Amino acid sequence: MVRQERAVRTREALIHSAAEVFHHEGFTAASLTLISSRAGVSNGALHFHFASKAILADAVEASAAAVLQTITTRGRKTPAATVQRLIDATHELACRLQRDAVLRAGFELSGEVGRVTRTDLRLRWHTWVRAMVESAARHGELRENVDREGVVAAVVAVTVGFEVLGTRDDVWLSRATVAQFWRLLLPALVPAALLPALEAGGSAPR
Repeated sequence: MVRQERAVRTREALIHSAAEVFHHEGFTAASLTLISSRAGVSNGALHFHFASKAILADAVEASAAAVLQTITTRGRKTPAATVQRLIDATHELACRLQRDAVLRAGFELSGEVGRVTRTDLRLRWHTWVRAMVESAARHGELRENVDREGVVAAVVAVTVGFEVLGTRDDVWLSRATVAQFWRLLLPALVPAALLPALEAGGSAPR
């Protein structure tokens, strides 16, 4: 049992270290020696858990996908409007991207040129946003004749854009920046009667 716990801790340390190195160096330039060194383990221990850098990157993406799953499933048991749930998820995603190295690296790996991704986080996010917009339409939370695909494209493009820009400047991932986007979009998205019930700044503390 002790050996199993140690192995789990080592694996988690390697995933976190790899996420940080992938973020700073990029997948192609990332060194396995640097990853193992930052995790405080030997190269042999790294290869015991991960046979290659590609497999290690897959593990980072899988861990990041679990975080994204937590973000997108939150609020299912609450009576909040679907649009509010979407707003809250964009805020939580931005917040987590600032402080969660694995989530941040997972999104970056999804856009890595020349690498085949097994867990495309940007595609998963796109799919979830589309499902939320369709659900909002079914529940009468959208204006009549609103371009749903246009809404999906706007939300995904802006949030992924914030993710990319946020690697250089955290202000792009701030509550104020995300809220400003929603204040611009909501009047064109939802009926006027629903606007007072929606919080562009998010309905949960960050």
